[in-house]
Amino acid sequence: MHKIKVMICGKEYPMLTSEKPDYVYGLARTLEAKINESMDKKKVSQYNAAVMAALSVLDDLQKANTQIQEISDQMKLYVDEAGQARIERDTAMKEIRLLRARIAQLESAERQKKLKSQNPNGQS
Repeated sequence: MHKIKVMICGKEYPMLTSEKPDYVYGLARTLEAKINESMDKKKVSQYNAAVMAALSVLDDLQKANTQIQEISDQMKLYVDEAGQARIERDTAMKEIRLLRARIAQLESAERQKKLKSQNPNGQS
């Protein structure tokens, strides 16, 4: 665990975190930038800007989670389709082997038939 202090909008916040300090400092800078942006654009108090920044971040998180779920669902569909395609390929390969064997039988029978017709008495 890391004991760190982050500064957001001039106020210090002591924290205990398992994350790397540089990561948390980066989060604090990003949050401060969002708060300052809201304060500059909308001329609201720091508190209201913090609430708006929090809502914005939660909105981003919710949209990202929705996208992750959609991608996960799509991946499951692709895996299912790939499995079905594999089954169909295996079935087709089995059918091809059976057809090749049947063709070989028919060709052999045809050769024997030709040989018999060329040599009706079984003489060479």
